[in-house]
Amino acid sequence: MKDKKNNSDIKGKEIIIDASNGILGRIASYAAKQAMLGKNVIIVNCNNALLTGRKRMVIEEYGIARRRGGTSLNGPHFPKHPERLFKRTVRGMLSYTQQRGLDALKRITCYNSVPKEYESTDKISLSRQTKSKTITLSELSKEI
Repeated sequence: MKDKKNNSDIKGKEIIIDASNGILGRIASYAAKQAMLGKNVIIVNCNNALLTGRKRMVIEEYGIARRRGGTSLNGPHFPKHPERLFKRTVRGMLSYTQQRGLDALKRITCYNSVPKEYESTDKISLSRQTKSKTITLSELSKEI
């Protein structure tokens, strides 16, 4: 017979991160590390994550990466939606070609807003005040 896990076991292995006003790379590296440790990572408000740099430069860099793809059948496939861009950034910080990295990537879930089941739970906020120029992930996805 299969053992049924309690909700307390699942909640102990689940981390909810609020990406609002947080730097994309810092949140992604933290999420990747926690996923490699075996925790389920839920990232909410991905569209409010920040990228540092001049707006035009960031848009150009992502536009070049998006156009780099070959045919539509061969790839590389570069996403346009904010939550998918976030997950691809996390994927770049994992060894996703090996089994343990692929398992860690499957434990990561990204949302553009806060789903109803996570509204009342405690969230880890990695937001920082930045002095440099920034662009949100939603603005970037509209431009590319």
